This record gives sequence, C-alpha cells and structure tokens, in this order.
Amino acid sequence: MRIATPIAQNQLCMHFGHCEVFGFFDVDEKEKKIIKKEFLTPPPHEPGVLPSWIKSQGADLVITGGMGSRAQNLFNAAGVNVLTGAPSGDPEEIILSYLNDSLQAGANVCDH
Repeated sequence: MRIATPIAQNQLCMHFGHCEVFGFFDVDEKEKKIIKKEFLTPPPHEPGVLPSWIKSQGADLVITGGMGSRAQNLFNAAGVNVLTGAPSGDPEEIILSYLNDSLQAGANVCDH
C-alpha cells in the first residue's frame, strides 16, 4: 500500500492543496511499518490537478487534515481512498498510527 500525505514545515499540512511537498509512504500493512518514503514537490495547485498527479504516483490512500468535496470525489473516481480530519503532526507518526488503528481523526478542516 502507498499512502500520500500533504506536508508543510515537516508536519502534516492541514489543508490538502496548500502544502510544500507530498510524502509518499510505501507501507507493509501486516508488519505495520514504513518500508520506503519519498518526498515530491507537487505541480502548481489548480482544481483537479493534484488528484490525478497523486494517483499517477501510485497512491492508494491520502491522509490529510482537510480536503474539499470536489477533490474527494475525484480521488474516489480514481480509486484512491481519502481520510480527512487527521491532526497536524509528524507525517511518519501519523502513518504509523493509521497502520496501528490508533489514528484519532476529527472533522474535515476544509469547508469547500
């Protein structure tokens, strides 16, 4: 499984479209560990661009603090799952919390 997270200042970015880089984490779901990580600069933020770019990077899941409904729909149509409401924090710790079923997700912080 490959998980994508938006990152700003080395923390999970609370707004999906306003990040500096995306972290892509290849994980072993059975061993509950990160086996590879890659940080890529996204293309300029324009409606509809990021979902297709993230899908092209092989992501199966996006974990973010907030994401608009249009982007969520584009991800769903592309077969990429979305988890919103993740807290700000170290992206690797958030990924490990997700793998261990202990991630405390709240409300989607995006209102569009």
